[in-house]
Amino acid sequence: MQLLSNVAERLKDLMSEADIKTPKLAEELGTEQSVISKFLRAERLPSINTLVLLADYFHCTTDYLLGESDILDERIYKPRPPFHERLCFLLDHFHTTKYALSKKTNISEETISRWQKGIYEPNIESLIRLAKYFACSVDYILGRES
Repeated sequence: MQLLSNVAERLKDLMSEADIKTPKLAEELGTEQSVISKFLRAERLPSINTLVLLADYFHCTTDYLLGESDILDERIYKPRPPFHERLCFLLDHFHTTKYALSKKTNISEETISRWQKGIYEPNIESLIRLAKYFACSVDYILGRES
């Protein structure tokens, strides 16, 4: 899967530039070394929380880490709000409904409702679909940029 390899390659490059090894990065992020190793081997995608931790650590966008942007925009981003709050904002701001969002993204209305209720958060693939639907960055979807 292209997304897995994008994350693996970007993470390898960022770690090399920062001269940081897997054990130290895992310690810095408060995660297990095996988790970082799986990202590097393109076996697993990070959760939203881990994606944001990585982006914050390397001062880059989540879009860069995901391979959705080739611009390494090193800056500090806002802390992200809870996703259910952000989803309500996006639906209102873009004057759309859960039904329309569901039809255009092939994400079930039930899933979108669960996100809206804060039952759970989207996976990385769903975040990218949302960013494409709203024609914005993943960081905007997450509320890290205005």
